[in-house]
Amino acid sequence: MIRNNLFPEFYIALFFMFIGTSCLAQKGNEQKSPYVSKVWVSDQGDGTYKNPVLHSDYSDPDVVRVGDDFYMTASSFNAIPGLPILHSKDLVNWKLINYALDRQPPFEHFSKPQHGNGVWAPAIRHHNGEFYIFYGDPDFGIYMVKTKDPAGKWDAPVLMEEGKGLIDPAPLWDDDGKAYLSHAYAGSRAGIKSVLVVKEMNPEATKVISSGVMVFDGHKDHPTIEGTKFYKRNGYYYIFAPGGGVSTGWQVVLRSKNVYGPYEDRIVLAQGDTDINGPHQGALIELENGENWFLHFQDKDAYGRIVHMQPVKWVNDWPVIGEDKDGDGVGQPVMTYKKPNVGKTYPIETPVESDEFNSNTLGLQWQWHANPKPVWAFNTGPEGVLRLFTEQKPEGDKNIWNVPNLLLQKFPAEEFTATTKFSFHPSDKLKNERTGLIVMGENYAYLSVVSKEDGTYLTYNTVTDNARTGGVEKEQIIGKVNPEELYFRVEVSKGAKCQFSYSENGKRFKKVGDVLNAVPGRWIGAKVGIFALREDKINDSGYANYDWFRITK
Repeated sequence: MIRNNLFPEFYIALFFMFIGTSCLAQKGNEQKSPYVSKVWVSDQGDGTYKNPVLHSDYSDPDVVRVGDDFYMTASSFNAIPGLPILHSKDLVNWKLINYALDRQPPFEHFSKPQHGNGVWAPAIRHHNGEFYIFYGDPDFGIYMVKTKDPAGKWDAPVLMEEGKGLIDPAPLWDDDGKAYLSHAYAGSRAGIKSVLVVKEMNPEATKVISSGVMVFDGHKDHPTIEGTKFYKRNGYYYIFAPGGGVSTGWQVVLRSKNVYGPYEDRIVLAQGDTDINGPHQGALIELENGENWFLHFQDKDAYGRIVHMQPVKWVNDWPVIGEDKDGDGVGQPVMTYKKPNVGKTYPIETPVESDEFNSNTLGLQWQWHANPKPVWAFNTGPEGVLRLFTEQKPEGDKNIWNVPNLLLQKFPAEEFTATTKFSFHPSDKLKNERTGLIVMGENYAYLSVVSKEDGTYLTYNTVTDNARTGGVEKEQIIGKVNPEELYFRVEVSKGAKCQFSYSENGKRFKKVGDVLNAVPGRWIGAKVGIFALREDKINDSGYANYDWFRITK
């Protein structure tokens, strides 16, 4: 009898265990399924890739290989979280997995938007089982952050050298146990530029321990030389550094048998007869099979500094990057090429752009304009919406250039459409709260709903002069709308031309306002995103519930 009673209970338990395990496995598979952009994919699926590998503003990219894994970081300036961490298995398909900075120091300083300041040109390295990122803040000095797990928590930044205008640092741990740091200078803060230095640092990389040696002066042949990356190969010290300016320059390589020089210099990559202007500043990567690759950026105006990848060949201990048509040692960018031979074929994957807001955390594609307050946004878990509470605008401002709670992401392609669904719930105690969809640069436009005494109105707001220098925002009132369900959209066409529209049913969209010709922000590309603002102070603000945000063709 006992056996007969246990058997049904056993099989019932086994059945539910099986169902539960299957559901968890299915959920896990869904979570692990690679995200593939609908608007830009570099991997062509036939063993080749097309440039750019990332059509997004990952400025000043640097990459490190650790075993079979590649990790990239890039400049994040004032955007938070900062220092993005991307992962790849083949240098073509990339996933955004983390950030190294939750908040940017000094914390109070970066609680307000510091456009174009903050993290400049980081370098990522792996040494003695730890990942290190070095970055220059042009106003405060050179910082280092580290971790044992790039997808996990990073340590607090260490200010290893204080000073103004110290930028673009790159470390090198030498064979004799000594450690060095190369960097450049920002003329706007230091009063000098176009020179590179090498300094000794302690092996722990927590402080610079020498005043350093100027190893190169680029004024004559390579003005504005900066963006250093420091390597050692075949007994030579190499400093990779771009010259000639962001949008018009070329890639320089310096070479010496001595860490402090003298260094020979050579241009190894230039625009040539391609459309890729200013190809420079990036990462040299050597695969296990000996292949070499170089990832760099191209400045593409409103689209930001997008990431290209070039093959590298070594000739007489000099790198030749890209395609060298005439054999003079100066390569030019390739537009398509066979993928790196990493021994395997990996699934196509791109950084995530769309967000259903079903997670318990904010998607990694989103960044704030400043160190965030915890009350700006809340994921709502099972409700599946992102709630933005309205935040008071800085008093007296003519536009929203100094607003910190803009939740933005990078332009993901030359042409795309961003659509969001939301509802608006303004406070009964206060008027002039608003929420909406924005394209932000040094000019901007947004479509919003705003609460008034007699209801909720749709508006189209623009600054077409220069937001940074106080350009006055113009508002066009479209009319009353029902705030309980709205769909806002912006269609971005070639040349970063942005057409806004709205819908009250998600099917029929009505165009609003003139086309915005988007422009870059301060050293960054234009961004697209959402916000919630109010004019006045209150102890219980209104809010907007964003149901989803989707990037499509």
